[in-house]
Amino acid sequence: MQFTSERRIDDGVLERDFTLGEIPGTLWTPESASASAPVPLILLGHPPLGLRRMYPRLVGRALHSAAEGFATATIELPGSGDRPRWPAIEQARADLRRAMEAGEPVGEDIVEALVLPLVDKAVPEWQAALDALLALPEIGGPVGYSGGVISIGIRLALVEPRIAAAGLFAGSLVPRSMFEEARQITIPLHVLLQWDDEGNDRQAALDLFDAFGSKEKSLHANMGGHTGVPQFAGDSAGQFFTRHLK
Repeated sequence: MQFTSERRIDDGVLERDFTLGEIPGTLWTPESASASAPVPLILLGHPPLGLRRMYPRLVGRALHSAAEGFATATIELPGSGDRPRWPAIEQARADLRRAMEAGEPVGEDIVEALVLPLVDKAVPEWQAALDALLALPEIGGPVGYSGGVISIGIRLALVEPRIAAAGLFAGSLVPRSMFEEARQITIPLHVLLQWDDEGNDRQAALDLFDAFGSKEKSLHANMGGHTGVPQFAGDSAGQFFTRHLK
């Protein structure tokens, strides 16, 4: 991991951009973080829209978490932002747009082509980032994962034992094969569902929640579309991570 920039933002939070090989990312640490007092870490997931476009929302989440004593970090997803284009994923996105604009059902073949390659490539990259982040003296465990593509969160929660709790957003298409992985998850889960999310199959989201194998899992449903998440929903997610990471 190589840090490429450093700046102080609101309330003294340290924001550092980094690269991990070809992968760009950002780390936010609260003033309280130090080698003598390392803080827990939350990995901030996001949709594949690019870190520059997602920055306002990511920094807002980071500042909220820093106020609770957490470090947060994110990395650019494969094929997004300034990373090399990924023709297969771009074709799958085009097929998805075509189906949705035509009012046609989105077939499982489109969902699998769009999501599974991304999960297979992104999860090892998240694990490599976690290796590098936990090697920093100011970062300690435990670790949480929050938001982003829910299938990436499912796979990470399944294969990465250092993740102790996950907050997931039920707002992305999920291949049926991921349901079997969901049944094997045992860590505490906090799942947010926007009831009128225009891009999400509500019943599929409910079925996925039912499939999760965790003994402690909670579903928080709010009225409104994908971008209408109320402020108190973020507060509730913060309380979840405070319970399980401190």
